[in-house]
Amino acid sequence: MPTPITQLEHARAGSITPEMEFVAKRENLTPEKIREEVATGKMVIPANRVHLEGKLEPMCIGSAAVCKVNANIGNSAVTSDEEGELEKLHTAVHYGADTVMDLSTGNDIDTIRKSIIEASTVPIGTVPIYQMLEELGGEIEEMRPQHFLDMVEHQAKQGVDYMTVHCGVKYEHLHLTMDRVTGIVSRGGSLIAKWMMTHQKQNPLYDAFDDLCDIMRQYDVTWSLGDGLRPGSLADASDDAQFAELDVLGELTARGQERGTQVMVEGPGHIPMDQIKMNVDRQIEVCNGAPFYLLGPLVTDFAPGYDHITSCIGASIAGWAGAAMLCYVTPKEHLGLPEREDVKQGLIAYKIAAHSADIARQRPGARDVDDALSRARFAFDWNEQFRLALDPETAKAYHDETLPQETFKSAHFCSMCGPKYCSMKITEDIREMAAKGELVALSELEAKTS
Repeated sequence: MPTPITQLEHARAGSITPEMEFVAKRENLTPEKIREEVATGKMVIPANRVHLEGKLEPMCIGSAAVCKVNANIGNSAVTSDEEGELEKLHTAVHYGADTVMDLSTGNDIDTIRKSIIEASTVPIGTVPIYQMLEELGGEIEEMRPQHFLDMVEHQAKQGVDYMTVHCGVKYEHLHLTMDRVTGIVSRGGSLIAKWMMTHQKQNPLYDAFDDLCDIMRQYDVTWSLGDGLRPGSLADASDDAQFAELDVLGELTARGQERGTQVMVEGPGHIPMDQIKMNVDRQIEVCNGAPFYLLGPLVTDFAPGYDHITSCIGASIAGWAGAAMLCYVTPKEHLGLPEREDVKQGLIAYKIAAHSADIARQRPGARDVDDALSRARFAFDWNEQFRLALDPETAKAYHDETLPQETFKSAHFCSMCGPKYCSMKITEDIREMAAKGELVALSELEAKTS
């Protein structure tokens, strides 16, 4: 048996790594519980050995842990630079991102990624085919398997913690997409599809899967098996193409774990609410419990500019159903490259979704902050409400728009109800009356009036 390198291999050998110890404290679980979950493949700890030498603070993704949130950043050929991407990174981490994906497709990708990894305390993910395509001048037809293997190794050496690779799209799946409303919406999936059509050959990433595993094992890069045939509209949800690929991802999950690599699986982006639980259940069954990582899903397609809302509705349901990580969607989805404020809005929406899922799954301690804030609200302790809020600055700013004076931080009303119509203040009055003995039994009232 080879010497354990990855978290999965250590866990299967019965050893608890320092990363598992660290994660156990964050999750309020025992180190042995973390080891067991990693050993079964139901939990991953994305922690490239190179990034561990820097600022990385290990975290885990799995249904036994709290629901996690990923934020996508990255430049494009049209906009953004190193400074802008670092600002997005810091914004994402500040508002609670558990991981961040660098999806840069523009200029100076290496410099930007190096800065992001060096600055990041959270795991960094990538989609290697994007940078490889840049180096090929945008001509995917020119790709050879070695080009992709070299890029994966290059990014692994940089310290990338997990990578999305579209190994599950096979040549025999392509005809299943021909009648779709929105076709193949995954950038990586569409690129691989075009390569296969051009060369009339099987997916080279599927064929090179074992070689890719060997590279990723060396650095302990976690697989994020990409869903290249995910539906890009409600009309295409839960179709034959999506589930044909999912079956292949189940096969690759087992193969990846057999070769010592950690594996999580990506899920669909547009699903009607009534199909979400079925999708999560099916992925968990097909992929033997490997962590499920969903983009959204969006539950309606008619609200461009508000897809952080349409998708966090679906994300809440997916998290409750068992999804381990939710990839945020920003207001710019389908419209443009997100900037700092878009990152914030996407993160806020998805932290709400993930937290709601933790409450619904009755994870220990998940509701503690809700109950504490409710007590502060009833006590009219405004400063404590602000402190406990997900976004304290915004909560305080909304309150202070109309009642900014410090005296109103202890007032028993807000500007919505004013001093005479506040139900909580009226409840206080009722309780005071009851304490004075003014709340008498109904039978006594009836006796007085009879």
